[in-house]
Amino acid sequence: MVRPRAAITMWTFLVIGLARHAGPTISVDLVWATVALAASYAVATSVNDLADVEIDRTNGLRDASRPLATGAASVGDLRWTAATAGVVAVAATIPLGARGLAVIGPCLFVDVVYSATPARLSRRWTLAPVALTVAYVALPYLLGIVVAGGTWGAADAPLVAGLSILFFARIILKDVRDRLGDAAHGKQTLLLRLGKGATCAISIVAAVAGIAAIVLAIRPPAPIVVAVALDGCAIVWMLARLRVTTDPTAELVTIGTAARAGNVLLIAVIAWLLLSAQGAPAAQASLVVVVLTVVAAVGFLDLALRPERARVAYKA
Repeated sequence: MVRPRAAITMWTFLVIGLARHAGPTISVDLVWATVALAASYAVATSVNDLADVEIDRTNGLRDASRPLATGAASVGDLRWTAATAGVVAVAATIPLGARGLAVIGPCLFVDVVYSATPARLSRRWTLAPVALTVAYVALPYLLGIVVAGGTWGAADAPLVAGLSILFFARIILKDVRDRLGDAAHGKQTLLLRLGKGATCAISIVAAVAGIAAIVLAIRPPAPIVVAVALDGCAIVWMLARLRVTTDPTAELVTIGTAARAGNVLLIAVIAWLLLSAQGAPAAQASLVVVVLTVVAAVGFLDLALRPERARVAYKA
């Protein structure tokens, strides 16, 4: 139930929190935090699959990551998995001390109330994206601060705000894939309430605002600002394409391509924060980020210009 792509996204925000407060060394606490975060995510996916199994079946999500929808697992299996993963998450956080437990506790709380009754935040179209943003961005970032042995400071707020706004731009698009089942089972989402055009417009505005806030928060050298801006342009390009795309498969490819650009942007942020924390000269840090951006641009453009070559793996 630890779906790698989503789990790695959460871990990326953990590493950004760590990098923001990084000292000369990184301890084994990063391993414990990674295990705890992955286990808490398994709780979230297990509870969500129990709540949305019929929606998943309607949407045809029958790959190995949806064992309940495929019949490979029973309701009891997923309940056992959720309970076990919760215990693992807490146990892995114990070496991090009380501060770690103070973060993983709310993580597990959001994991459950997002899908389970009576709160069932996933069915509340105004609250669902906010809850996911807290679970994917803010709490992992706080866990990264714990791993670094740092404390929340005034400089963290604008960075978390920018990361959260950027993630919000991405997460409201997840409902594009699931809209058939959501509509059939009466699940209200921002996409179904406002329509695809408005959702894409909100996503574009949020992406631009989030990227601007991130740049202002980390204040990197000019070459890194340019690299991040190019990543932002790539994201906006894909979101504008999504707005006029009607083919369901092409929509998923376009969203995935935009996500690639977003991942590169986050890697650039991590690289700058870590290198600057280690005392690397701005010119050397800029060179690293620019090289990473150029290499990633090759894969991005290949997918953006030839989307028909992409393989959608959500449905087996």
